Amino acid sequence: MSSCGNHGHVVAPGALTRLKTAGSAEEFFTVLGVAYDPTVLNVARLHILKRMGEYLAGDELDGIPEPIAVARCQSVLARAYEEFVASSPLEQRVFKVLKEAVEPKAPKNFVPLDELK
Repeated sequence: MSSCGNHGHVVAPGALTRLKTAGSAEEFFTVLGVAYDPTVLNVARLHILKRMGEYLAGDELDGIPEPIAVARCQSVLARAYEEFVASSPLEQRVFKVLKEAVEPKAPKNFVPLDELK
């Protein structure tokens, strides 16, 4: 596990501003104080952050007190991370390309050459 801290620790003021400018998944975990295994993060970093974004979609964090917004982000990041500890990005299918990989293909219309005129 990373030494970035553990879920629920006190986060420094300005955490939301720091999240908006974070340049890596590791920064999200560090700013929010959510512990992680670098091996899991190396495999699923984009998937975890995308899932976090899906969970936060529609939440207006700017209008609520920062400690509450940060707690919400911590909770959602930890939830998204745990999903990828338990299963692979392929099983979770966060991105469109992975979702489409398992969708049934529409049958192609086949016209034999001898029917063409």
